[in-house]
Amino acid sequence: MPDRFDFQMLSAGLRRMGWIRFWIQVVLGVVVLGVLLFTAVGGSLARNAERAVGLGPGISLTTLAFFVLLYSLWHGWLIVRTGRALNSEAKPTRGETSRLIKRGLIADLFGLVLAAVGYQALVGPLFIQASMQTQGLAVIGQGTADNLPITSLEILSVLSNTQVLFAHLIGLILSLWLLQRVYRTS
Repeated sequence: MPDRFDFQMLSAGLRRMGWIRFWIQVVLGVVVLGVLLFTAVGGSLARNAERAVGLGPGISLTTLAFFVLLYSLWHGWLIVRTGRALNSEAKPTRGETSRLIKRGLIADLFGLVLAAVGYQALVGPLFIQASMQTQGLAVIGQGTADNLPITSLEILSVLSNTQVLFAHLIGLILSLWLLQRVYRTS
């Protein structure tokens, strides 16, 4: 039977890593939300829909990965609550704690897959657009449809995807560390 000191150490570790995970994901999630709202509402991608045909699936997958990030944030908060409960009289079992961490781990893995596929869907059309650009100045009436420059908003869309990918990666790493900490036998 583990002694009280082991539960205190586990409780402190769960709370600390839960808070670190939660706040890192909140900050990255706010950046992603801001960029997605800017892209959808006030951005030139919304006004120039014919230009952004290839970016739509990537932005949609980034949005889905963001919703999975919200679920992961909720799990981060539950990990903090479980850490607090380990320091009280109503201790959750090792199985309950590990199931909670595993659900967060699965959510972060799913979010990583969505973000990685979304990244490919965003960067592919931008690469094609960049490769079709001609060097030098375009003459009016010749090649202006093919010579559309990549805008900062398109690059910002890629950045939002990278932020959500990084948030899920941080959640995955910290969940694996927490799972190892729960099953430590020393």
